[in-house]
Amino acid sequence: MLRVGSSAACVACRSLISNNMGVKFRIPLQKLHPLSRAIHHRYSGNNNPHRTPHRTAARYFTSMSRLPMRPLKPPPGSGGHRHQQQRNFWVARLAARLLRLRYILLGTAVGGGYTAKKTYEEWKDMLPDFSEYNWVIPDFVWELSEHIDLDKLAKALPEMEEIAKLLPDFEKIGENFTFLKGLLSSENSGDPALKATDSSTGAAHDPSDKQYKKSSDKEKIDQLQEELLRTQLKYQRMLERLEKENKELRKVVLQKDDKGIHQRKVKKSLIDLYSEVLDILSDYDSNYNTQDHLPRVVVVGDQSAGKTSVLEMIAQARIFPRGSGEMMTRSPVKVTLSEGPHHVAMFKDSGREFDLSKEEDLAALRHEIELRMRKSVKEGQTVSSETISLSVKGPGIQRMVLVDLPGVISTVTTGMASDTKETIFSMSKAYMQNPNAIILCIQDGSVDAERSIVTDLVSQMDPHGRRTIFVLTKVDLAEKNLASPSRIQQIVEGKLFPMKALGYFAVVTGKGGTGESIDAIKDYEEDFFQNSRLLRDGMLKAHQVTTKNLSLAVSDCFWKMVRESVEQQADVFKASRFNLETEWKNNYPRLRELDRNELFEKAKNEILDEVISLSQVTPQLWESILQKKLWERVSTHVIENIYLPAAQTMDSGTFNTTVDIKLKQWTDKQLPHKALEVAWETLQEEFARFMAEYKGKDQDDIFDKLKEAVKDESIKRHKWNERAMDSLRVIQHNALEDRSITDKPQWDAAIQFMEETLESRLKDNESVIKDMVGPDWTERWLKWVNRTPEQHIRNETKNELDRLLKLHDDHTAYLASDEVTTVRKNLEGRGVEVDPVLIKDTWHQLYRRHFLQKALTHCSLCKRGFYYYQRHFVDSELECNDVVLFWRIQRMLVITANTLRQQLTNTEVRRLEKNVKEVLDDFGEDLEKKTQLITGRRVQLAEDLKKVREIQEKLEAFIEALHKEK
Repeated sequence: MLRVGSSAACVACRSLISNNMGVKFRIPLQKLHPLSRAIHHRYSGNNNPHRTPHRTAARYFTSMSRLPMRPLKPPPGSGGHRHQQQRNFWVARLAARLLRLRYILLGTAVGGGYTAKKTYEEWKDMLPDFSEYNWVIPDFVWELSEHIDLDKLAKALPEMEEIAKLLPDFEKIGENFTFLKGLLSSENSGDPALKATDSSTGAAHDPSDKQYKKSSDKEKIDQLQEELLRTQLKYQRMLERLEKENKELRKVVLQKDDKGIHQRKVKKSLIDLYSEVLDILSDYDSNYNTQDHLPRVVVVGDQSAGKTSVLEMIAQARIFPRGSGEMMTRSPVKVTLSEGPHHVAMFKDSGREFDLSKEEDLAALRHEIELRMRKSVKEGQTVSSETISLSVKGPGIQRMVLVDLPGVISTVTTGMASDTKETIFSMSKAYMQNPNAIILCIQDGSVDAERSIVTDLVSQMDPHGRRTIFVLTKVDLAEKNLASPSRIQQIVEGKLFPMKALGYFAVVTGKGGTGESIDAIKDYEEDFFQNSRLLRDGMLKAHQVTTKNLSLAVSDCFWKMVRESVEQQADVFKASRFNLETEWKNNYPRLRELDRNELFEKAKNEILDEVISLSQVTPQLWESILQKKLWERVSTHVIENIYLPAAQTMDSGTFNTTVDIKLKQWTDKQLPHKALEVAWETLQEEFARFMAEYKGKDQDDIFDKLKEAVKDESIKRHKWNERAMDSLRVIQHNALEDRSITDKPQWDAAIQFMEETLESRLKDNESVIKDMVGPDWTERWLKWVNRTPEQHIRNETKNELDRLLKLHDDHTAYLASDEVTTVRKNLEGRGVEVDPVLIKDTWHQLYRRHFLQKALTHCSLCKRGFYYYQRHFVDSELECNDVVLFWRIQRMLVITANTLRQQLTNTEVRRLEKNVKEVLDDFGEDLEKKTQLITGRRVQLAEDLKKVREIQEKLEAFIEALHKEK
């Protein structure tokens, strides 16, 4: 801040500055310096009315500033005061100029900033909107962008000088195009200058000169076309080289941060989300007419037309099995293509990755695809509708989902099923009738177009060609073999076939060798089209050739169709989900929505619990059940084949000998087998009993079929340990050889066992006799029933034989011939005709009853015979050898039951549990088996609900990711 001083120069300067700055200093006149007052009066209004004081003062000081300044002499007595005033004057003048410069700079900065901002906004408005092309860049690139080293990336890019070298001479191209434009305009509309020249010269031109000029113009046009083609190819090579470098850079970047990505939660790409939806839909069978109308690229064509080769070129790997003229694609193959750092392939249901850069992995992948195809084909069929799902990832691969179908055939050959042709037709129609499916129609260019079958089929499914892309393969062979190359032009222009298409492409997929690599095929394709007259003569356009352009076009069409239709499909599944949920709430309000797999797991746990319950059976219960069942199984053999033959000998020694022989034979051949059969049947029955008891505890009857099937299959698979039979035979043999009854309780138990057995047999025998002779007189009177003629004859025969037994109480088991004759004559005397066979049969039953009655009487007598048995007294009336026999049988039953119980609890129950687990595991892996055994509307409704929810969730996740990518 300048201080108001006493110097006249300072005051005048300050007055000048104040006028220029718009500031007024109000200083009284009497306080001014005398010189200042003189200046004021001189230049104020009296002396010069046209001048204002301030302006005149300014001019005065300005004129003074132009004069050479000499230092003034200080007045006397002032010393250096006048020099100080002069210095202050120069400081004030410098400050005024600096202040003026500051405001000039400030105004310039503000105005320049506003102008720069306005120019930036104008340039920004001129730029196009690239937001809709964000989907071109994959998701993982955005994730990696923050980790990319831009300096290294910039160094890896080619220099501008190298790119400039590749650019053509635009001035020369401009001149050529100007000449061509003028030439064409002169030919079409006529050049006025040329017309004027022609009219002025008249007939001065020679016809030969005109012909020469036309020929020279034509040559120049050909030269221009060739130069244009070379330029285009030059651009194409430059783009391919840049794409290759870009591909390598992307691969390096992805590999650099690949480890970091895997450490984080892996985010699925957009195409992977979409592929999962298609996989679920391929297994979905809805009862609400919800059809799968989501887009996918359906590859169809005649057999050996090159479908697989085109698909391999798009996937950039030879992944499919190959054959010479035979059908190799036997089932649909869904291939999900996406971009990734490594070129790998993987099946949907497998975790193995096949490295497509290694030939051994490629061979293994082709072999696996062939095995899966052959496995999917049922016996007696040639093709299958079961889809094989495969994903292929790699740098530079276009994202899309393709389905390769079996080739359409015209004739069924030897070895094929009779319905193969119709099956392929129906399968192709099923995929193509999807209104959002993109049809990639493959036509072999090396054969006559009239032999094509697939074009008619495609034209039926898409008559307007709104979703069809036509691909002509083997163009190299077509150019070589066809006499008229214009026929190829007609094909790619859509003028030869009745079908219409969105686009037409011509490709070359190699020379036909199975060992060609993808790079070799690409080089061959590029060289062919570079030298082909089809492209040079304009029959084919540059964007219509090479599989590279084809894959770009198909990918663009695919994603366009996806964006147009996916939300509509999501709404359809949302409505279907609402209908299914409403039906479940109305029919099964208190049940959880368990699908078939969840129900199977629940039933599996219940069955395993029931098997474990077998271990809770007490040893006493096991042995009681086994002993009872074993005696029921062998009692008939013991009575009929051992006891009765031995007891009817009427001799103690013969009785024991007969018993020992028959017991030994029985033990060696039949008894161990019978015992193991009884044990196995007991185990089955107890298992079934526990399952039945478990069923009664609020068991869901939806598991009945499954449990029955598991039980039957487990029993079928179970084999009793064969070594157990040998040890059991030894134990039984030792038990039967022991004849020593040690105490009275054992003796009484044997007698009781014998009485129960004989009484049971006697009861059965009485029942047989009653059936033979018919009802007695009480039943006839009370129930009003009569005997049949045969029963009457039997009754008369019985009465006659009873009289014979009363006369001969110790009669043998067989009737003599004379006795039979006597009985017959006695019956004939009473008017009853009887056959001798009938007499013997009746005698057998009557004698058995008579013998059993005597045996029971003898058994009662033996109750007091243990004293004589223990002291080895021989008394004919108390020979109780039959009691000893039944004791031996009873002891054998007890020991056998104990042995079988130990085998059951220690070994066989665990083996049965293992078999049940194996059966359940096998059933769990067999979807068809589970579908057969767990059925019902409840199951199907839960299955549909799960599928629809899963599809809807996947679609919503996909749509959300799709919107984010936009």
